[in-house]
This record gives sequence, C-alpha cells and structure tokens, in this order.
Amino acid sequence: MTLDEKLGQLNLLSAAGENGRASNDQIALARAGKLGGLFNVIGAENTAQVQRVAVTESRLKIPLLFGLDVIHGYRTTFPIPLGEAASFDPEAAQATARAAGLEAAAAGISWTYAPMVDIARDPRWGRIAEGSGEDPYLGSLLAAARVRGFQENIFATVKHFAGYGAAEAGREYNETEISERTMREIYLPPFKAAVDAGVASLMSAFNDNAGVPSSGNAWLTDTVLRREWRFKGFVVSDWTSVAELIPHGVAGGPSEAGRRALTAGVDMDMQSSIYMDSLPALVRSGRIPMAVVDSAVMRILRAKQRLGLFKDPYRPRTAPAMDSTRALARRVAGESIVLLKNDGSTLPLDKNTSAIAVIGPLADNKPEPLGPWHTMGQPEDVVTVLAGIKAKVPATTQVMYAQGSGVEDTSTAGFAEAVAAAKQAKVAILVLGERGEMSGEAASRSMIGLPGVQEQLLEAVAATGTPVVLVLMNGRPLTIEWAAEHVPAIVETWFLGVEAGNATADVLFGDVNPSGRLPVTFPRSLGQIPIYYNHRNTGRPFGANNKFSSKYLDIPNTPRYPFGYGLSYTTFGYRDVKVTNPRIRATDTLVVSVTLTNTGSREGTEVAQLYVRDEVASVARPVRELKAFQRVTLKPNESRTLTLRVAAQDLGFYGLNMKRVVEPGAFRVYVGPSSAEGQEARFEVVR
Repeated sequence: MTLDEKLGQLNLLSAAGENGRASNDQIALARAGKLGGLFNVIGAENTAQVQRVAVTESRLKIPLLFGLDVIHGYRTTFPIPLGEAASFDPEAAQATARAAGLEAAAAGISWTYAPMVDIARDPRWGRIAEGSGEDPYLGSLLAAARVRGFQENIFATVKHFAGYGAAEAGREYNETEISERTMREIYLPPFKAAVDAGVASLMSAFNDNAGVPSSGNAWLTDTVLRREWRFKGFVVSDWTSVAELIPHGVAGGPSEAGRRALTAGVDMDMQSSIYMDSLPALVRSGRIPMAVVDSAVMRILRAKQRLGLFKDPYRPRTAPAMDSTRALARRVAGESIVLLKNDGSTLPLDKNTSAIAVIGPLADNKPEPLGPWHTMGQPEDVVTVLAGIKAKVPATTQVMYAQGSGVEDTSTAGFAEAVAAAKQAKVAILVLGERGEMSGEAASRSMIGLPGVQEQLLEAVAATGTPVVLVLMNGRPLTIEWAAEHVPAIVETWFLGVEAGNATADVLFGDVNPSGRLPVTFPRSLGQIPIYYNHRNTGRPFGANNKFSSKYLDIPNTPRYPFGYGLSYTTFGYRDVKVTNPRIRATDTLVVSVTLTNTGSREGTEVAQLYVRDEVASVARPVRELKAFQRVTLKPNESRTLTLRVAAQDLGFYGLNMKRVVEPGAFRVYVGPSSAEGQEARFEVVR
C-alpha cells in the first residue's frame, strides 16, 4: 500500500451529496483509495453506488464501511436508551438493538455509532438521554446486551471514551475532572463490558479530563484499552474531535493534532481529514513512525474482514416486518414506563369513564415522542398519547382534547379551554415535558423543570378539583416538586418512540402493570445536582439533630425519587433475606436468597434489587452499590424464593496503590425495591 492508501483507510467522512448520497468528490476519493468509510449515506442503493467504485475501480479494491447514528431504532423508533434502561431488562435492550441493526443493514448500513455507555450523574447534560443512567453495573449489562444485539447484523461502537458524561455543570462538551479511581470504578466499567462482549469499535470523546483531551489520551486508548483490556478492534474519533485538539490548546495546528491523536491510538479520523491531508509529511520525515500508521491500518482492515466485507461488500439484507418491530416497540415501551406516584389508586383508569380530558402540548404531538437521534423515524409512524387513549376506550367515552400551551412558549391563552375541558371530565390527563431536541447532543439545560408555562397549566387544571394524572415525556430527570406534592398520579414515559401512545394507554388503563424502575435519580432541587445513590459517606453524615452534619438548610438531602424506584398497581413484600454463605473468599460467589410475595390484587412484575456496602476498607466505599437484580412476575398472593448471586471479585475496588483488590472484612447486603429500601443481612470476606 502507498502511504496515501494507508492514510485513506483512516479517513472517514460524512456524506456531502444531496439526499443522503456521497458527493462526486467523495466518490473520487473512494476511487483513489483515499477513503476508509462514509457515514450518513442513506439507503442501500446509495451505499452500493460508492461501494461499487471502491471494490471495482480503486487499485486495491478495499471495501468501505458505512456508518450511521442508529441509537434507538432505524425506521422503527424504540424508547430512548435512558427510558429503555428503566426496564432493567437487558434482553429487551438486546432485542431492540437487534431489530434496529437489521433495519439499518437492509438500508446499506454496516456500522452504528451506538451504544452510548457514558455514565451520567448530572441531568442538566442533554446526552443523559442516550445512555443508561448513573449506575455502572446496570450500564455494563445494558452495554453488553446492546453490543450483542447490534452485532448480529452490523458493527457497534461504544462511546464516548471516556468520562464525557461528567461534563462540568452539565454543559455539553465541557471539561471533566475525574480521578483515576472514579474513572476506573464508575465510568470505565460499561466500556469494559462492551469490549468483553466483542464490540468492534470505540469512539473517543470530545471532553478533556484533567487537561488531557480524550482524543489524544494515550493512557485511555493505549494503556487501558489495548494493553490492559486487550481490545483488538479499532478506535474512531468523534466528529472533528481530532481537529478540536487545537482549540483544546494541546496542538498548535492540524499536523500536531493529527500526530497526537494517531500516536495516542485513535485509528480513524472522523470528518477532520487531518490524517489524509496533514500527516503524510510527518510520516515521511519520521515524526510519526510508519509502524504506527501500519498498526492503525491493520486494525481497520481486520475489522472489514471480520464484518465479511471482502467477501460480501454489499451485504444485502431484508428488513424485518414492521408489524413485528412495532409489537416489540410497544412491549419494551410498556416495560420502560415508571409509575412515580399513585395516591388513592388513581390509576389504573376505568375504560368506561364517561368523560376524559386529555390536555397538554405533548398529548397529540407526533414528532416529539421520537426523541433525540431518531435516525429515519417518521412522525407519521407515531401513535400519540391522545390517539392511544381514544383507541383504548369505548366509543361511549367522551374524550376531550385541549393543547393548553406550547412546550416552551409563554402564552397562557389556551388555559381557558384546558380548564373548561377538565371541568367537564371525570379525570384530566396532562401530557407535559420536553421537546425531543431538548435532550441529546448540544442540549444542556440550566433549569430542569417543566419548560415554558406548563407548570402553570398543570396548576390551573388541578385547581378545578378534577383528579389529575400527569404523564411526563422527557429525556432527563425533571424537578417536579409542585406536581409531586399536589398531583395524585404521575407517570414517567420518557420518549417512547413510535408506540408511545399505545404503550402509555396500556399502562394508564391497566392492560400493562407498570414495572419500570428509575435508572437515574430525580432531584428535589437543581441545587442538589449532582445527586446519585452510590455516593460515599462523609466524616459527618446526615444527622437530623446535628447542625454540624452534611445537609442543606432548606431541603432534605434525599432525592425526590431515588435510583431503582418505581411503583406498581400491586404491592410486593420481601422477607427472609438469607446469606447462604456468610463467610466467603475472594474466589467464591456470594449467594443471597429472599422470599418475594405479591401482596396485592393484580399480577405484577417486581424488579428485586441487591445492593452491598463494604463497611470498612482502605479506601472509603459507596453507601450502596447495585450488584444484582431480577425481574419477577407474580400472580396475586404468589410467593417465590429468589436466589441472587454476586461474584466476590465484583466486590473489589481500586486500593491505595490503584491496584484492584478484594479486601477482607464485613459487608452489608440489602435486597429490596430500590436503592433507598431493602431487607438487610451481613456477610464477611475472609482470606
């Protein structure tokens, strides 16, 4: 290979032609062997056009990769990843990734830039919507599941390596300051799980950590990823993140930015064209060893061979039937809904209710349930909440609709119509929240309450005295203190995708008993952020009667809704938590049993969660850490003894010398319905 052909394999560009096509200049680059892949080329016919040039007209006939951000569906839009994480169902996540991958493959795509596995503890950050929340254990299970699902048909990419979700102040692209211990224990585990699951590629992040940008951080991409984890795939930069080493202040120009990124282990340059345009002179002068270029090229070529592109460059695939993908979307959306409040058994609603008011800017909105990054999802495919409700109730039920307000505007002109509808109804369902594009990339919010005048609308409707059900549609935790205190029923639906309306109606009317659990903490106030369940204790932990303890003057320390929380239309009881082996060695597996009983009158699904606490260690440990969970469906009065297992190695942490260790000592184990509750037992790790 010539040097230009080598660097060409490291060159990745976004389609620059019209209507999802490659431009003539990009086709010429493919013909000259100066292109390794394209992204945002849409449709099998368009990808085949460029691929044909690469494999028949270029000198070496090396096929191209075709990438796309297939985040939570291709044409069939599933719940946003944060919402899907609320299902606590890795099998569901694998199924939706599989379906999305097959739809994308049928459209000529061979590579997705998903899943995003960044741990996020700050809901101001818009991209919290794209990940699995705040917990590394749940995030790791879902990362591996999505990788397996996507890679049944296309390559997956875990992103953003690493620490991107810790952006200071929740402001997109901002710097981060993460200690090595926190990086290894909180932010890196989902990436490691994806690597262990066989992920094909990783994407380097935009952020710096402690002054070292991720796209030029050899400790991350070489020391940890390749030397410690033995990763055999390739690393792609994020959009122009190689060029952005210049404004970061660690490179004086394109050549230095490219040298730093490539020698740090970033194999493929997305969109900057710096490797192709600026590095030949550095290689020829010896400032970049040819061996570094060769290693990166070999990683790209091996990936193309692994995908089968040399034998089957066009990869014709048939999309799954829309009926089957929509059925999957409805089922997973139902699992993703979290019941936050249900005073007086307001829910489920009676389908024969004589009159229902459906109110709010998101009640009959088709675009917004698709959420951010909905790829080829189309608003016309969406079932709105209003449509779902109308389809659920008999024709004799009067369903009145009033928009009430816009999502973000300041006009209250529609309030009177909404109040009038509520006064005529037996129940008022308000569908409030965010636009889809208020979450995702470049969508940080400094205030995370209901936007615009939506809270005023809620208060006006509640003042009528008609029972109110608040349906939230959003991509992040919101501060909803007034609603939490005054509204009898609150349902978190996230952005559920094309089946949003049907899935929401299934839950509201009791055809589906809600089983979602929060994958991220809901704060009471913006001032509590960052707030997350697996924090360390302080030397002065909270004491109600101790002024000099860690607390606020004006609000409780506790969140409004904790991680793992979610209600059901039935009730569950936990008893007889037992540790089968209360003394274990570092090579053993902890076995914990608990009897779970459905103590209510409906069949329901509980997510039984196991947390541990290391009581005394050489390094302060979190007050609780999720280590196991199990989804269990029980009929009324049915009991089942569950067995939950935790490998002793999973109790390890990074000690004073930054080596991973399982230290002997006493532990507490909690089994219950959330991170804030649970039956307690004890065990000990011995030498």
